[in-house]
Amino acid sequence: MNLVIDSGNSNTKIGYFDSGSLKDVRIIPNAGFTSDLIPEAEYIVLSSVSSIDFSWLKSKGHLLSIDSSVSLPFKVDYKTPETLGPDRIAGVAGAYLLYPAENCLVINAGTCLTTDFIGSNTIYEGGSISPGINMRFKALNAFTARLPLVDERNPVALTGKSTSEAIKSGVLNGILAEVKGMIDFYRLVYPDCRIIITGGDSFFFDRNLKADIFVVPELVLIGLNFILEYNVSKA
Repeated sequence: MNLVIDSGNSNTKIGYFDSGSLKDVRIIPNAGFTSDLIPEAEYIVLSSVSSIDFSWLKSKGHLLSIDSSVSLPFKVDYKTPETLGPDRIAGVAGAYLLYPAENCLVINAGTCLTTDFIGSNTIYEGGSISPGINMRFKALNAFTARLPLVDERNPVALTGKSTSEAIKSGVLNGILAEVKGMIDFYRLVYPDCRIIITGGDSFFFDRNLKADIFVVPELVLIGLNFILEYNVSKA
């Protein structure tokens, strides 16, 4: 069994893989995370952008931590690979595994909204980073004196009739327009580009985007397990 850990800004997701298949997933809020929640396993792979100290994890099994030195089955053309988030590279690895030799744009809709592009030539080119839905709502509340904190994922009217509705329209319709625009930009250059959406807010885009997209909720876990098995095979 492979144990796959993706520790994000808010939650830590744990996946259990057997013979390449994802068998179970647990999601643990970072605020309640403790080391006794992690079982022992033969092989463990870790992607972390959180503040959790995982130095103890190597006592649980053979550990592979994702960083810029890890061997990958594709080339990385990124000017600062040491700053590249491990969750981003894992998402690209998942896309490469599921859709080999295709132009793929991976959109990860979580705390941040990221895009990552890997070409049919198997070269990862980079992407973009902007605030996710929650971050946009929180920023409007935190950096103004009177705007309320809103949390909404349902479709909203284009024209808000109240301050709360105007915030919902600005954040939700705005982020939809941003994602649609990015998809359109990439498809101008790569007409056959496959669009893959993952992350906690992926289903919001699945429901509201009128575009040919593939939602793969566990893409990062799938990619992490792929990277782990690739490195084990090379050892």
